[in-house]
Amino acid sequence: MKDNTSREQVLKSVRKALIHPSEVDYSYADSDAEIYTTPEEESLELLFAKVFSSLKGNFIFCETKDDFPKILSSLIAENKWENVFCSEPEIIAMLEKGGIQFLSGEKDFLDCNVGITYCEFLVARTGSIIVSSRQKSGRRLPVYSNIHITVAYTSQLVYNLKDAFRLLKKKYEPGFPSQVTTITGPSQTADIEKTLVNGAHGPKEVFLFLIDDHS
Repeated sequence: MKDNTSREQVLKSVRKALIHPSEVDYSYADSDAEIYTTPEEESLELLFAKVFSSLKGNFIFCETKDDFPKILSSLIAENKWENVFCSEPEIIAMLEKGGIQFLSGEKDFLDCNVGITYCEFLVARTGSIIVSSRQKSGRRLPVYSNIHITVAYTSQLVYNLKDAFRLLKKKYEPGFPSQVTTITGPSQTADIEKTLVNGAHGPKEVFLFLIDDHS
């Protein structure tokens, strides 16, 4: 009886609120105000590296563009990677300059084990990589290969996700990419017997080469 009484009291309060709604003034609400405090002493590069690494991402900093193929070549040899695929013309030029063998034809796509792409932006606060369907690599490559390598520049770093979408809108105005994907480390799931599995729904490993273009 007590439970029924309590339930009736709650329902009665809800009905009263619906019949006599309170007047709330939202005219002074600031929907554009930043709810996260931007760190003043920590650089975006350092913040991104810390968060991205904590999410099991592999972060590699390159002082110049020439460092990228050198470090990548060592990684390929060390890990015995095969079937490296890339369709981004600027990255292809760096791979060719570094003497790195790669695939780029449509007929080779299904064989790729390592996919290399650019990105749109990097979000420092969440350690996220933003890619879109408007890139040369398209929708498939960032999620298809076992190992996803992203090449980015320090000028692509933003603090928050909102900043990335604002710049995306400005970049592709008046249109917008039909797909925008946020990559925040390799995917994880514990759906099967509560055992944590990395890379269950995409690449098992995610690498980020950050090239300094501020100097």
